[in-house]
Amino acid sequence: MFEKTYRDRLEADLARWEAEGVIAPASAAAIRTALPPLPAGINIAVVVGIVGGLLIAAAFLAFVAAHWTEIARLMRFAILIAGMVVTGALGAWFAAKGRDVLADLCASIGAIIFGAGIALVGQMYHLGEDFAGGMLLWSIGAFAAALLTGSRGALAVGLVAASIWTCMRSYDSPDVLHLSFVPVWLLATSLAFAWNSRVAAHLVALAVLPWWIATSLRFELDGAQPSFVLANGAALLFGAGLAIAAMSSPRAQRLGSVLSIYGAFALAAVAFLEVTTVDDIIHLRATRAASGQPLWAILCGASGVILALVSATLTKRRGEILAAGAIGLVLLAAPVWPVAPAGEPWLAYAALLCAMLCLVVSGVLDDVRPRIVAGWLGIAGVIAGITWAVKGSLLARSAFLAAAGVVAVAFATALNRALPRSAR
Repeated sequence: MFEKTYRDRLEADLARWEAEGVIAPASAAAIRTALPPLPAGINIAVVVGIVGGLLIAAAFLAFVAAHWTEIARLMRFAILIAGMVVTGALGAWFAAKGRDVLADLCASIGAIIFGAGIALVGQMYHLGEDFAGGMLLWSIGAFAAALLTGSRGALAVGLVAASIWTCMRSYDSPDVLHLSFVPVWLLATSLAFAWNSRVAAHLVALAVLPWWIATSLRFELDGAQPSFVLANGAALLFGAGLAIAAMSSPRAQRLGSVLSIYGAFALAAVAFLEVTTVDDIIHLRATRAASGQPLWAILCGASGVILALVSATLTKRRGEILAAGAIGLVLLAAPVWPVAPAGEPWLAYAALLCAMLCLVVSGVLDDVRPRIVAGWLGIAGVIAGITWAVKGSLLARSAFLAAAGVVAVAFATALNRALPRSAR
């Protein structure tokens, strides 16, 4: 929730409660006094300044590029070094003046210039064409800038470079699991935890997705269905996020809540992919070999279920028990598909529908709106995948969906009677 939006809503609630006599005017004044001041936002002058700085930087780069061949090698290298020094000095000056947004922008531009310097130096001196290695060097420099300056933009540059690096390594060596990305990602996660920044938490949550996607696609040669490998990654991200958010530290709670949100949406996307890819709506592999999964991926999925149950034990939240059930059902659907290769995997369809329903109910019980949205999107995706599958009888599918609807209505009736009136 954005801080200003929350303050506006709180102010409206305080005024309404004071007018209705729910709280005394002195209590409302005490609440307003206890609130810390709002952090400085980005005003129009800052936005115009950012655009102007970017235009000047683009003009400088265009001028240098136009005369690049006419500039001596030593002068080219000096220009790159000067660009990083100038952006660093400007960032330090803006930080001293309290202009944190502009200081962050300067650190980000410096990190980008560092990456351009790596590419240009390699081109000037005809170094080995190890593009993945260059991306790793770029990410190391950007992470160093983020560590020294606290720049979220530099962290984003480092994560983008690291993601490109791991994707290229996975493509170059599909028979080797690229685990070197894991310590890099953990370093970025440690920075997000230390900064207690929601923006940084979103960045590290997004950065783990390319690694899982590249890792799942590389197993296509081994006969494993990529969506099943992705399911284990989504399970681990979701369960680990819930477990981290269950800790008493506010830093851990902020980081874990963001990770769990991305895990919930990833789980919903995987449920849709399981239906569409296995039922031949989308072809991700040429053969219909047994959908075996690597052992390490299975262990990751099981760890996600265990971590979600641990979180439910610590927080005493009923919704997190259902979240663990949603994770388990999505993982259970993977081995069900090869059971009936001649027919349709009705049990797998039912498991995925139940998983997405559990995700919705979990979000309702814990009052976590992103989890509710993810569950509804997952239900829509699974129903669409079942309805528009290429093979099988449409009449049988309509009967299955009707039966699932009756079961859902019966479950809703039982839940309405079981829950207290205030929780309905």
